[in-house]
Amino acid sequence: MSALGGLVVADFGRVLAAPYATMLLADLGAEVVKVEHPRGDETRAWGPPHADGVATYFLSVNRNKTSTVLDLSTAEGRSAARELVLGADVVVENFRPGTMAGFGLSYEDLRTVHPGLVYCSVTGFGSGGGRHLPGYDLLVQAVGGLMSVTGSRPGEPVKTGVALVDVLTGMHAAVGILAALRHRDATGEGQLVEVDLLSVLLSSMVNQSTGYTAAGVVPGIMGNRHPSIAPYELVETADRPVVLAVGNDRQFAGLCSALDVPDLATDPRFAANADRVAHVDELMALLGPRLRTGTARHWFDALTPLGVPCGPVNDLAGAFELAGDLGLEPVVSLDGLDLVANPIRMSRTPATYRLPPPPLG
Repeated sequence: MSALGGLVVADFGRVLAAPYATMLLADLGAEVVKVEHPRGDETRAWGPPHADGVATYFLSVNRNKTSTVLDLSTAEGRSAARELVLGADVVVENFRPGTMAGFGLSYEDLRTVHPGLVYCSVTGFGSGGGRHLPGYDLLVQAVGGLMSVTGSRPGEPVKTGVALVDVLTGMHAAVGILAALRHRDATGEGQLVEVDLLSVLLSSMVNQSTGYTAAGVVPGIMGNRHPSIAPYELVETADRPVVLAVGNDRQFAGLCSALDVPDLATDPRFAANADRVAHVDELMALLGPRLRTGTARHWFDALTPLGVPCGPVNDLAGAFELAGDLGLEPVVSLDGLDLVANPIRMSRTPATYRLPPPPLG
């Protein structure tokens, strides 16, 4: 038995945010029908890299789905789409606002004929004043403030190494859909669920955002440092960098002991976290030379038993190796295709892997 078995999702999503949300639902047992234009989802052509001739971008978010080709610019295509929707529990779409209305497939078009329908609309900037703005992850990272706090030094903003805002939006969409389904199960009433990339980013910047809303602090780029915790950054060793993530005074005392500078743990400049943040340059000037006397592996082995968070900067190969060594089983195989496992673990209704990402149609 699967958690979402029997649930039917009509997936009009393209690219990343919406397809990621529907893949999460599919992994948990939902039947997801991916509706594609005759040209196919854009990400089918977003390569390299490819696996067996298919762009891995598409493969990353489309398992456990079937594909149907519908040209919504035609009456025949719109009729078939409407039939699909009327037999579904959930609709997910991420066209620009107003596009689905042009097809006669908006929530307002469907709510009276299908009152139990949960309809999720994913946009870049909402359905109001930002309805005409294009919703691209890089654009939202820029205008939404994420790049203003990400980079090696002030004046050099950079994007994250993955379309993080799209992924976070997909996760929020999935949560909203599940909450709406819970309400429908209790009342029989469907509803419209709306998520937009900008709002999701502002929420997901958590402490940085609340530092602004509650205290008026506009953060800037700090490189690998943390604005509120120290030492919490990338540091050099004798061979390669590691990260230190010292989150409390006990961990700091352990670090000082391992570095043979126990007096720093009671030094008034560093005794409490707020003091360490205020004097972080002085602190790292003292710790840096000590850390450079040992290798990354040495410090990992020395600090980990003391409860001091420390680890090397892995590439993806190293990250998957670590997850495998820890028994997390990060990879699943579907018809000989290795994909990333769903990270949600459930004791009674675990994720299942039934279908590889579908060929077009």
